[in-house]
Order: sequence, then C-alpha cells, then structure tokens
Amino acid sequence: MDKTNSQDDKKTASISRREFMTALGGAGAVIAAQPLLAGTGWGASVTESTYGTGSGSESGPKYRLLYSSVAAMKADTGLTDGAYASTAGYFEPGDGGGSDYIIRTGTLTEDGGSVITLTAGMQAALLPGDRIHYKQFGAVGDGVNDDGVQIKKAHQFANDRGLPIVCESGQYWIKATNEIIIQTSVRWGQARIYIDESFNTRTNPRFRVKSRHAPITIGFDEATKAAFLSRMKPGVTIVDQLTEYKNCLVFIEDSQDRIGIRAGYAGNTGWSKEEFFYVEEHGKIVGDIAWTFSNYTKLVAYPCDESYLVIDGGTFYLSGNNPGETYQGYFYNGFQVERSRTIIRNQWVGLAPGQADVSMNPRNGFYQFSRVFDVLLENVRLIPWEKDREGTARDVAQGTYGIGGSRTLNATFRNVTAEGSWVHWGVFGTNLFKNFHIENCRLNRVDVHFHCWNLYVKDSEIGYKGFTLTGGGDLFIENTRRFGNQFISFRQDYGAKWDGHIRLRSCRLMVENGATDALALDFNPQNFDYKYPIGYGRTIRVEDFTFDYTGLAALTGKAQVMRIASFSKITSSGARVFFPYQLEFRNIGVSGREKGVRLLQIPNPYSLHLGRPGGMDGQRVKANCYMRFENIHGEKVPAQASQASTHVNFLINALNTGVYEDEYALYPKIDFVQVGDFFGHFKGGIADVCISRSVVNCMDAYEGGPMRGRIQLDQCDIKADALDDGKSLYYLSTELGTYFVNCTVHAPVLDGVARPDLLARYDFIDVNNRLRYYHMNTKLSKELTDYFVNSGNPVEPEFYAMLRSRHGEDSELMARRKGTTAQRPQPASFRSEKGFVYFDTDIRQIVVWDGAGWVPAAGTQETLHFYTDHVAGAASTVMKRAENHPAQVYFLSQSGQLSSYAAYFSAPAGTASFTFELWKNDALWIGGISGPSASVNPLIAAFTGNRSFNAGDRIAVRIADFASGLPANAYATLDVNISYTGV
Repeated sequence: MDKTNSQDDKKTASISRREFMTALGGAGAVIAAQPLLAGTGWGASVTESTYGTGSGSESGPKYRLLYSSVAAMKADTGLTDGAYASTAGYFEPGDGGGSDYIIRTGTLTEDGGSVITLTAGMQAALLPGDRIHYKQFGAVGDGVNDDGVQIKKAHQFANDRGLPIVCESGQYWIKATNEIIIQTSVRWGQARIYIDESFNTRTNPRFRVKSRHAPITIGFDEATKAAFLSRMKPGVTIVDQLTEYKNCLVFIEDSQDRIGIRAGYAGNTGWSKEEFFYVEEHGKIVGDIAWTFSNYTKLVAYPCDESYLVIDGGTFYLSGNNPGETYQGYFYNGFQVERSRTIIRNQWVGLAPGQADVSMNPRNGFYQFSRVFDVLLENVRLIPWEKDREGTARDVAQGTYGIGGSRTLNATFRNVTAEGSWVHWGVFGTNLFKNFHIENCRLNRVDVHFHCWNLYVKDSEIGYKGFTLTGGGDLFIENTRRFGNQFISFRQDYGAKWDGHIRLRSCRLMVENGATDALALDFNPQNFDYKYPIGYGRTIRVEDFTFDYTGLAALTGKAQVMRIASFSKITSSGARVFFPYQLEFRNIGVSGREKGVRLLQIPNPYSLHLGRPGGMDGQRVKANCYMRFENIHGEKVPAQASQASTHVNFLINALNTGVYEDEYALYPKIDFVQVGDFFGHFKGGIADVCISRSVVNCMDAYEGGPMRGRIQLDQCDIKADALDDGKSLYYLSTELGTYFVNCTVHAPVLDGVARPDLLARYDFIDVNNRLRYYHMNTKLSKELTDYFVNSGNPVEPEFYAMLRSRHGEDSELMARRKGTTAQRPQPASFRSEKGFVYFDTDIRQIVVWDGAGWVPAAGTQETLHFYTDHVAGAASTVMKRAENHPAQVYFLSQSGQLSSYAAYFSAPAGTASFTFELWKNDALWIGGISGPSASVNPLIAAFTGNRSFNAGDRIAVRIADFASGLPANAYATLDVNISYTGV
C-alpha cells in the first residue's frame, strides 16, 4: 500500500467493503463480524494503564488503516494513538499473517506479534480474532529461520487468551527452540514442521502440552488419614475421604516401601509403591487399586482440565541426528503431554527426505505422556527408532522410543502406525500405564516395563519387537496379529508377572523364525526377589489362536501355548509364585506346516499358589484349578523312550512322595478334549485328568508311586509310538482309578515298526490273560484282532467281556469259561467267587467253583456200576463196568471219597457168597470186602478205612474169593456210591 499520502488522505480514503475484505485476506474473517469503524472496546485486551485512553478516543468513531504487511505498517511515521490498523499479511498479502491492531503509545516488550514497536513511541497491539496463526508472529518458513521462536510466542499469546492455533498450511522449521507450551487446541492441517534434532536436549521437549491447574498436596488429620489408608487396597471403588477432590487424578506414593526391583541391574532399588486413580462424584474412583498401603509419603491431586484440548493435523519431519556420539541418556524430541483430556490426531511423523536415523543416544518418545487422565492418540503415523544396527559400532546403548511416558490412566491409541525391521527398537516404552487401549494400530512393539494395568488391544498388528509387559488387571487382545516368535513376552527383568485376567481371542502369531520356539504366552521369570508377588495370571482364556508358519523355509521349532518357570518358590525370600485358577485354550491351530502344538509343562507344582484351597483326601481331588485344552492341533512329538520328558505335550513333574506346600498349592482338574496326538506325563503328582477324543501316545502316571488322583480316557485311540528301551509304554496306575470309556487300543509302534506282538508292554493289557483298570466298551483295533487270529490265539470271549465292562476292583486276570482241566482258571482270577462256571473239555462237563474247589454242575454224587456173569472160578479177576471195555475202570474226574456199596448175588450162600477188593491206579486200595449172603441180599453197606480219591484216579473192582459149591452160572453186580468233593 502506498504510504506517501498525507494523514488527511488516509482518513478520507474510500474503498468498498468487498475490496477491503479481499485485501485483508485471512484478517477479513476477524473484521467481518464487526463494524469497520468501532469504538474503544477494540482495545479492551490492551492494558489501559500502559496505553491510556488515547487522545480523542472517547469522542467519536475511529478510522482503520490498511497495510500490505507489518513492514509497511512500521514504516508509517504518521500513526497516532487510538488508530486501528489492519495488515493483509505479515510479510506479504495473503501469507496468513494478516491481523488487526490498535495503535497505542506504550513501552511493552515487543514480541513481533502481539506487540509491534512502531515509530514515534507508538506500538501496534494485536486485536485477536477467534484464532491465532504462526505468521501473525513472524514465522518465516524459509528453512533458515528458527520458526520455533515465533511459534512459541504465538502459543503463549493463544494460551493467555484461550484461543486456538490454526495454521493448516505452510512449512516451518524448529531448530534450537523448545518448551513450546500448548494450552489451547491446535489445527495444523497440512502444515509441515521440520525439527532439527541436533538441538534436542535431555530435559526439555519441543512441545509441552500443559494443564492450567497446579497440583494440590492433600493433607489429612490422623483420623482421616487412618480411614483413608483403610481404603487403599484392592477392590475398593469408593474413597469418601477424597470427595472434595473430584475431577482430580490422585497419586499416592510410599517411598519407604520399595517394589519392582529390576533383575539383572545391579544396585537397582526398584520403585516406590504407588497408585493413581481418577476421582468422580462422591469419592467414586476410576482405576483399580492394585496394592495395599499401610502408609504413604506423598499424596497429591492433579486437577484435570474440564475440556478436551485437541491437536489436529500436521506433518513432522525429523532430521535424525540426535546429539552425541557416546551415550549421554534419553533425549526429548517431540511432545510432552501433561494435560488430562488431550486428543492428538491426524499426524504424520518421520524422517525428513534424504535424512537417516544416525542417533547414538536414545529418545524418550515423540509423544510422551505424564500424570494424565483420558488421552487419545489417533490417526498417527510415526517412526520407531534404530537401535540394533548392523555390527555393533553404531548400536544405541539403550531402548529408544517413539511413544513413551508414565503414570497415565485411560489412554487410547487408535489407528496409530509405527513399524520397522529388527533394526528398530520398540515404538512404545512406558511405565505405570493403566486402562490402556490400542485399537486398529500397527506398531512394532507395545512395551510396558513396570506396572501395566488393564491393557486392551483390538484389530491391530504388532511387529517384530512384540508385546513385552508386566502388570495386572485385564489383558484382553482380540483379532490381532503379532510378527515374531512370542505373542506375549512377559518381561523377565520385572518378574514376568501378570496379576489379573488374560484373554486372547482370534489372534495369530506370524512366526518369524521357524527353527526356534514359538510361544503364545511366555512367562519366564528369574529366581529372584522382585519385592512383589509374581505369577502367571489369575485366569487365562485363549480362543481361536493360530501359529502361522506360512512362507518359512525352516519349520523345525516347537510351538507351545504357554511356558512357565522351573521353580514355584523364590529361593531367597520363600515367596510363592501364583498360578491361574482357570486356564482354557480352545481352537489352537497351526498354519503353514503339519507339525502341531505343545501345551504346558509344570516343572514344580508343590509351592505354586492358587489363592484358593484345594487338596487330595484319598477319596477325591478337591480341585482349586481348572484347565481345559480343547480342539488343539497337537504336535506328534519325535519318537523317544516312553518315560522321556524331553518332548512332551503336557507335564506335571512330581514325585508321589513330594510334599505339597499346603492347601493353596496346585490341585488341578484337567480336561484335554480333541488335542490330537498326546504324549504326556503326570508322574506322582496330584490331578484329576480326563482326555477325550485324542490319540494317547505314551503316558507316565507313576514316579515314586502312583499318581495321586484319577485319569479318565474317553473315546481315545491308545497308540504308543516310541523308541524301544524295553520298558512299559504306559504307566497308568493312579490312587483314585484309571478309566477307559469307548477307547480303541492299537498296536504299539517301536523304532518305527508296528509291534502287535508287544502289546503286553502296555501296562494295562495282555490279551487273553490280563486287563487292568476300569473299562467300558474298550475295543481292539482290527490290526490287533487280525494279529491274534493269525497267530493262533484269537481273542477269547471272556477277554472281550472284560473289555466290554470291567470294574477296577475285579481281578486283573482273565477267567476262562472253557478249556482243559489244566487250563482251569486260578481262583484269584475270579476272586474265588462261588458259583463261577467252567466247561472242562477233558471231561466234557460243566464244573462249578463252590468256594473251596470245583464240583459238578449237576450234583456231588455218582454210582459206579460193576458186574460179573460167572463168579465161580473168577477169583482175582476184574469185574466189568461194560462189555468189551478195554480197561474196565472208572476214571474219576473229581476228588472225593467212597460212601457205600450195594452188592447182589444170583445164588447166595449161607455166608458171604464172595469177597471183593477195590483197586486204585492199578494198586490194591481196599481189600476183604464181604459180599451178600442168603440172609442179606442185596447187601448195602458203608465203606470203611481210607476212602478218599483224587481227580484223575482210576477205580477197578476184583473178586477176591467165593464160597464153595456155587452154581457155574451164578452172577453178581456191585454198585459203588461215591461222593465228589471236587472236580
């Protein structure tokens, strides 16, 4: 604008409203809502004690001067107090710096924006509209000027007046400037901000988002303090003593109670015990209390701002050259957020074109959150920084982060992307984060070193550095992929603990190295006193989880759902490791290879702490832990000796004589349902186990004595596949019984060869001889039945009957129901049960066990018939039992004794017509037995003397002598009555 006119010319110069608005550019928006000639109210933001009222300012309307730039306005030597001036730009029209000013006489410190010194003692005081632009304070944007100076002044002015910054285009360079305080919302839009990291410092961020409220130290009298401390424990949700601190984030700290000692860091003293929560109406708190406090050394309330501050848009280009060639500590390079209810969204953060990350010192995080409640980072792309470069010479000494912070409650990260390679360190590096939400993000790492509480992740991807966590509360992850070999690695240096509930649902581990182990949950603490309880969660549920090996060349590594430590008690302190009272793994699969999944090994169950009582009383296992593994693509482990534990799907490693600590130790009920091939050991531990619809490979339930509990196999295939060490393939003895229900037994495979002939190496079965444990509808595979048929030893009906139904208290031995006399079953095989029936094929009789011996099924008496048709002249000859009988003897099938006889003679004499003898086994047994006489015919008499005989004895009768004068055709008959005592 031509400034050579006289003052009168400027007063009377006339332009149309349209021309004026066009010339003002952005400044027109300020003027549009006001009359061009306004009264004294325009100067209300300028202190009248400095400027006064101005000559003639009360007497009439003011005129407005229009300039092309600030320089043009400063060049005007004729400006007078009370005038109004507008610039069309700061450096040139339309550059975004156009502003309205009131001209006053004054001596305020010039800042190039809110106060501009003119000539003749005049100053131009900025009359702000409803927003502030960096150009209004002289930001240049040429790559040479440190625009941070002007940006800082613009924010200071906006903060003082509660105005937003709106700067949605242009380029700006921040060099040495830091501590740009933000207390109002910002709209950066498409603006590009270059940050020269060579000026980064260890103490000051470039931007500090700051609350308008100062923290308040809370003081209680002794009675109130005691009442307050009684409420500082887990489970409390209302703290009446904090009612007056509503809308505050409250921190309690006891520096005398140290927890979280970091393992592997000599001299580390851990953290003060501390907790924080937000206070709502009437003392209702938001944020779980994790610790119990007996005292505190600090109690502070941080009032939360009542509105949301929104920082929207902007592209940040970083130079990558953090100061220092040797380790100096952590440097700031972005935002320090110290204001609750802050939203940052729609930003891009990365290296400037042509730049590389060459820093040798770590960064705190481009976004750093501290002592805040309810913050959101949304729609942001940022960079994880390099740490482990090729070789070691250029490695960064410590972890370096893109997002950091501590003591943050209710933080949400939505649609945030920060990915990289193995060279890059984790984008997240935090401590004391509570109620932490990650939604639809792609991050190379989520890391909470100390005390994460309630972490929720959904619809996200986590890269090579993974989840590294310790803490508690809820750990819920859904529909998320993780690239690497551990889906969650619980930090060993802080005890690998999670004191809460773990849920993984519809997640996938994209295995990075198929030659090494892959784990869904990796708990691996050191045997070290961390000064707080450590353990493996209170409940765990993993559903629809996949180990994905797609595209990998090496596929030999193990996949396992969970790993825990080898100890259950800390040696130095005696503190016990807590264990979940509920674990459920369902629908766990493998993609990209055939090899399946292993489940869990519990190396030491004795001192684990479940937090609830259980036990084993000799009658049943009172379970305090429920484990369920269902629909698992189980690994068929490499062939090994049957009792080996090198490769197992599941293990409880315990001796039968091992002493469990108390009722809070591990007493599990375990269900394995459709887990594929199962090779597992329970040894002498305490457990109630059921395996269903699975292939049961070798199993050992004996170590120093039988397993203390019960095993049930339901609808399983029993098939050992092992290396042959000559030992049994199964040891299934348990104190409470082993049960087979609807199972099929297959031939063992030893050294890769099917061996039906070695089926008896299963401890529970020896076909046609022995069967142990409880059975209902157990079946032999066709391979086995064919083998026994072809070997001439087909499975007997009696053995099938045992397979069909056998009680554990029955004899293990098969009791045959038929066979030779020599094959009669031992009484022990049917527990000497009276009435047991056997068909003896040698004597073609059914015999019955009467409790003492075998007896005929039809009775215990028999009569032996003998005769001779010419007594006279027949002395010493054998009486016949039948004509033409080759031996004329009776073969006695059972043991017993003679009872009586009946002798008849056709022509009796006055005295005994004849005498006879009994022979046994071709030797005289009883001699001189008198026959009938004329007075007693037939003669019925009892035998005397040694009358007993044994089964198998042969009995014959001979005529010893006869009376004289008998007719030549006289004949005689003899009936010998015997009583059997056994058969």
